[in-house]
Amino acid sequence: MFLIFDTETTGFPQRYGAPHSDLEAWSSARMVQLAWQLHDERGKLIEVKNFIVKPEGFTIPYTSEQIHGISTERANKMGMPLPYVLDEFEKALEQAEFNVGHNVEFDLGVLGSEMIRAGHETEMHDLEAIDTKIESTEFCQLPGGKGGKFKWPTLTELYTKLFGSAFDEAHNASADVEATTRAFLELVRLGVITAARLKKEKSFLDRFREANTDTIQLIGLNIEPYSPLGSEAHPMEESSTEDSTGENRIAEGDFVHLHNRSAFSILQSTSHVKDLVSKAKDLGMKAIAVTDDCNMYGAYQFTAAAKAAGIKSIVGCQINVCRDHTNKKEKDNGHQIVLLAKNKRGYHNLAKLSTAAYVDGFYYVPRIDKELLLKYKEDLVVLSGGLFGEVPFLLLNVGEKQAEESLLWYKEHFGEDFYLEICRHGLKEEEVANKILIEWSRKHEVKLIAANDSYYINQSDA
Repeated sequence: MFLIFDTETTGFPQRYGAPHSDLEAWSSARMVQLAWQLHDERGKLIEVKNFIVKPEGFTIPYTSEQIHGISTERANKMGMPLPYVLDEFEKALEQAEFNVGHNVEFDLGVLGSEMIRAGHETEMHDLEAIDTKIESTEFCQLPGGKGGKFKWPTLTELYTKLFGSAFDEAHNASADVEATTRAFLELVRLGVITAARLKKEKSFLDRFREANTDTIQLIGLNIEPYSPLGSEAHPMEESSTEDSTGENRIAEGDFVHLHNRSAFSILQSTSHVKDLVSKAKDLGMKAIAVTDDCNMYGAYQFTAAAKAAGIKSIVGCQINVCRDHTNKKEKDNGHQIVLLAKNKRGYHNLAKLSTAAYVDGFYYVPRIDKELLLKYKEDLVVLSGGLFGEVPFLLLNVGEKQAEESLLWYKEHFGEDFYLEICRHGLKEEEVANKILIEWSRKHEVKLIAANDSYYINQSDA
């Protein structure tokens, strides 16, 4: 029998190709939904099941929720405990000869890591896997693969190639399983997946075609997940970053832009340092910072222009912090944080970090790691950065637990020199992040700063 299945998750593993036993790597790809169909060797449906998994010890990040539509609140309301879901899946595995999926290696990794966490013994890894992505590559013949070869088709591309139209609700595990099942069975019917590949005698294909004389059709199953009796989905209340008390908690003070790129961020910004200083002066600001991408090429021109204009210059840079800046075997661009020099020693430490990022850490982008950051941390101020900063990125893409742990690491090592950065450019992602960052600011007594993460002096320049 063929077991065709699909998962929806909180994200992707931290390292491509990591074995399912590497629970740290797979901690960013927790299972949110599992759906499957079990079919006999003639394609007859034997079983279909679909579960949302109750999250335990993690939250579902915003960006993942936008893809599959399952929020932490919904999963807690409608989800089933992981051990129960795995036990039900194992019953299907016991009847199967093949694991089938589109990019099934990923789903096997997700399930394998969850089984280890749950202490669940399984026969899943004893079954041979059939990946419709790989089996259909030559059939689809899509250009763009490595070395001039054909690229792997997405499920939508394969489905369209086979049936002339796309399918609805991609990134719902149940809908994806139904589409994958139809594509897999049609690939068998057409002989793209051969009897030999399925370890069957040649007559197998004749029997399969006798049972399926025409193009495989959608079964048209109800894709709603199983949920406990009496549970219903409820609309979630809209949230806001506004202070519910209505109080004005912002004291009178001078605002200064602390996160600005200049034209020295090559191919990124159009802001010339003299124009940045002039704009700040025109707006009555007493200071301004320049935080170019991993470089300090504009520091001299910037400080000279600020001195001539009679305003304070704050020298800094935005830098990429990765796991290991000396590792050049796997791509890790890290997360973007903002560093500001408090004084001359801070400036020298900033220069050392920027230099090391290029000389020792350059791999796709200049990078440092946290060990190097701590070595040269004296007299530096750290801002959490925009959406690609470590704390906001983890919050939106991995989970609240990991993001809060990151915040506490920076607080531990930088104390009052660490600030949470709030940006408002009209993006929904910023609204989601800001709400939680404000809560954590109060909870952990970390100060907030407002910034624009600017590339241009005027909005009309964008």
